[in-house]
Amino acid sequence: MTEIGFVGAGAASAAATYVLSETVPDAEITVLEKSRGVCGRAATRRHGELTYDYGANYLKDDDPRVVELLTETVDDEGMVDTEGPVYTFDEDGSVSEGRDADDHKWSYRAGLTQIAKRLFGETDATIHHGTRAETLHRDGDQWRVTDTDGGEWGPFDVLVLNPPAPQTAELLADAAWESDIRAELQSAVEAVPYRTIWTAVLHYEFELDRPYYGLVNTDKEHDIGWISREECKPGHVPEGETLLIVQANHEWSVDHYDGDPAENVAELAASAAEIIGDDRLADPDWTDHQGWRYALPEDGVRMGALESAEDEGLYCVGDWVPGEGRLHAALKNGLETGERLSYRL
Repeated sequence: MTEIGFVGAGAASAAATYVLSETVPDAEITVLEKSRGVCGRAATRRHGELTYDYGANYLKDDDPRVVELLTETVDDEGMVDTEGPVYTFDEDGSVSEGRDADDHKWSYRAGLTQIAKRLFGETDATIHHGTRAETLHRDGDQWRVTDTDGGEWGPFDVLVLNPPAPQTAELLADAAWESDIRAELQSAVEAVPYRTIWTAVLHYEFELDRPYYGLVNTDKEHDIGWISREECKPGHVPEGETLLIVQANHEWSVDHYDGDPAENVAELAASAAEIIGDDRLADPDWTDHQGWRYALPEDGVRMGALESAEDEGLYCVGDWVPGEGRLHAALKNGLETGERLSYRL
């Protein structure tokens, strides 16, 4: 029996777990996830008849292997293509037609979190929710994990870390691992820069008539970085209603991260109304919000440090490894890491 432990149940972990279940028949896979859900920032919530993706917006078709996995290999029932192009706006809020380079902008009727749910569902992996890893232990050739409640997990022949780079660096800093590799890896991981995003979700009991699905601020000078319409995703919003996802830029998000949520939402709603050109949008009838302190990596990690750690059975996965803050990049990295790991076992 090969014992494999995962810290975090994000998209990359789901993809790696899927590969290992297919290629390592004797694998016993344990996943420790701090939250109640899976798929990390590719997160979905429901409110009444509303379904909305409030982290990652959609899945691009940029990687052929990821496309094949999700459209041909695992169940694709309920997979939907987002309707409408992405336009742009500038520092002044002036909207222009964009160059919509994405052939597909996929989600699911039940939301993007279905990606990890379906991949994990193809495996025998055991996911322990509400379990926050606190300390990593290296015992001889194996790994153990202690959680914040004092629970002990392992021993594992291989341990895979999926949290965002800053949180992975914290785990490495506190690890009971007597090796020069630990400090080298910690330094490389904590050097990965991140963007913070504060998100407002705004609902209206009327239909918004616009020719686009999303708006992106290309000059990065506006307080808002992204606005999208969840009603453009089939099955997400009842007919005749509007649900906006408004994501602030990094600087605004950092400045307002610990501010009053109601005030943050009101400010973003007013800005969105001005950009879209409809004063009614300043007064949503229902709202939600979420802060993503570690939303998007802006660079990757030095691969030499990762390779040295892999020699000791410690792997890292996620969009921050290649440095591309996109859902397809996380899935691709998970597939590649799973294959590399299975080759070694």
